[in-house]
Amino acid sequence: MEYVPAMYATFWALIPPVVAIVLALITKEVYSSLFVGILVGGLFYSGFSFEGTIVHIFEDGIIGVLSDSYNVGILVFLIILGAIVCLMNKAGGSAAFGRWASDHIKTRTGAQLATVALGVLIFIDDYFNCLTVGSVMRPVTDKHNISRAKLAYLIDATAAPICIIAPISSWAAAVTGFVEGEDGLSLFISAIPYNFYALLTTMMMITTIAVLNIDFGSMKVHEDNAKKGDLFTTPDRPYGEATELEDTGKGTVKDLLIPIIALIICCVIGMIYTGGFFEGADFVTAFSNSDASVGLAIGSAFALVITILLYVSRRVLGFKECMDCIPEGFKAMVPAIMILTFAWTLKSMTDSLGAAEFVAALIKGSASGIVNLLPAIIFVVGCLLAFATGTSWGTFGILIPIVVDAFQATNPTLMTIAISACMAGAVCGDHCSPISDTTIMASAGAQCNHVNHVSTQLPYAVS
Repeated sequence: MEYVPAMYATFWALIPPVVAIVLALITKEVYSSLFVGILVGGLFYSGFSFEGTIVHIFEDGIIGVLSDSYNVGILVFLIILGAIVCLMNKAGGSAAFGRWASDHIKTRTGAQLATVALGVLIFIDDYFNCLTVGSVMRPVTDKHNISRAKLAYLIDATAAPICIIAPISSWAAAVTGFVEGEDGLSLFISAIPYNFYALLTTMMMITTIAVLNIDFGSMKVHEDNAKKGDLFTTPDRPYGEATELEDTGKGTVKDLLIPIIALIICCVIGMIYTGGFFEGADFVTAFSNSDASVGLAIGSAFALVITILLYVSRRVLGFKECMDCIPEGFKAMVPAIMILTFAWTLKSMTDSLGAAEFVAALIKGSASGIVNLLPAIIFVVGCLLAFATGTSWGTFGILIPIVVDAFQATNPTLMTIAISACMAGAVCGDHCSPISDTTIMASAGAQCNHVNHVSTQLPYAVS
């Protein structure tokens, strides 16, 4: 008989992530806060048994999430991308792009708009977006004294909010996978006009923040300090040693552009390959059925080989120098990998406590009496659930099947609106959550202190 904890599918299932989030915001220290949240989850699951807690945290939690093939694929992608970024820096490609950008991008507004534009263009996948935009635009934003917190926000705001309104993206594929008995892609496209959070976030980012340069909350403090030359504000800067770009004198702009273009093309090919494109499926279907984890890992591996061949053939870097960049790139990604591992483990704790079942029962029980208010309720619940668990996709998986079941036969129009509310709420909560993998990736991409990114982004996301 399968073990079911006493606190299963109760309000207590949401306590571990809440503890982690509150501690992170109070202490400004993310590793210990996440671990305390994991510990609370382990204690609740085991009924406060010492042995049961330890076994659950390590066997079912940390080892379990690191044994998951999807998670490992994302970590492989992270490591390879770190190696490519290190290669571009070592070859002088990033420094050359910084010089080119300083000649062509003259203002802070221009630098921010260029960051937004690149983020919008790379709409395929949020992980890919965060790390690629960060590595390309850091030299430009640094040149114009834009704080790392602002860069992290611009990256984050062009990741999930753009992916959720892009029909060809890993997010569209995920959403369509949760819609049973319907044409998932058509439903996703019809829900885009109702996704007000994503649309308004994009509009605010371009007009209010980038063009008008209106900053408020703790972001204003970071921006004021950046204008004086301090891009970080706080003493803790886990990526501080990686801020100086090497300039070998041999690197040119194409030493940055070719690897980035190769990365984009290879990752797209990798994703459609996993979706069966080369076995006869059309492009859209292949993308909808793709495995983003495997596709990104395969694509980035090919891009790494192309980058090494490019630099060695052009004699920008020697083969040994290229090989030395691989462990250096790995080391640069260690903070992001640690936070992701702890965040995934915390999610596994809430899953084992039945958080999804608790929320599903709550929604289904109230659905019949307040049908017309359900989209607004779903938005709020989606926000809270994504904030507490740190996952948009998990929130989709919980709420979308409930919405389809409630409205599929009775009110298809309200079903479309409710699905859009679910997606918007999930992205909003994900955007605010310090344990969200996308938020973690944005911090890594901008090489910004993670808690600084969370605390400066929160007022923007809520407003």
